[in-house]
Amino acid sequence: MIAPASNERMVATALVSSADEVVLDLEDAVAPDAKAAARDVLRRMLTTEPGRRTSVRINGLTTRWAAEDLELCATLGNRVHSIVVPKAETAQQIAEISGALVATDIGVQALIETPSGLANARSIAGASARVESLVLGYADLGAALGRSPDAGPGLWLTHQDAVLTAARIAGIQAIDGPWLAVADSSDFREWTRHVGDLGFDGKWVIHPSQIDSVTTAFTPSPDAVAHARRVLDALSRAESDGTGAVQLDGKMLDEAVAVAARRVLSRR
Repeated sequence: MIAPASNERMVATALVSSADEVVLDLEDAVAPDAKAAARDVLRRMLTTEPGRRTSVRINGLTTRWAAEDLELCATLGNRVHSIVVPKAETAQQIAEISGALVATDIGVQALIETPSGLANARSIAGASARVESLVLGYADLGAALGRSPDAGPGLWLTHQDAVLTAARIAGIQAIDGPWLAVADSSDFREWTRHVGDLGFDGKWVIHPSQIDSVTTAFTPSPDAVAHARRVLDALSRAESDGTGAVQLDGKMLDEAVAVAARRVLSRR
């Protein structure tokens, strides 16, 4: 769940939500004259509410606020799980941020929301061992492409696959960006199911009402978990017995099926 760091009430709500991760935003959701105050709220809330998996979306590296954002996060240390880099476009940007975090264990998430970022997604994903995920942001990317704000899932498939493929090559997560309406609508749930079926690992939300639908979409069902265990058990027995071909429920099993099964179990 993402919340503007300048709004203490929203920050407090996000920190006690059931979301797997909270992203506190110092960038687009904060007006220029409120940046310093937002950093103060972030510092105070993360100092008094430790323990949550909390990340911070800093301002872009070309802005006058980025250096102070990074300095604050480095000072907070393990209270910040990762830095979200807005409009990530080059591997050099990621290297620069990683250098600023050298004395910490803070990770990096790259927000892919420009045509250049999309074109360079593979190099961005592999730019540093700190990179944990690529996040696909639709609003800025859509505006840059001239795409309608009402564009449906089918019009984004090429871009989604580009981000997903880059993340998989690098061995990191692919996260779908936020739906810009706050309601847990049927359209929102349909989109969420779509990106889950594509293979994304999670999705940002901007309102607590959307958390349960996202959790449901990205959490394997008990039947899926049981099947994944049966697959891995069958392959393990076959390896122990020295059996070549393995079947389960009339279907052949191989390493590709095992990879899918392990992914299901990792998402429980």
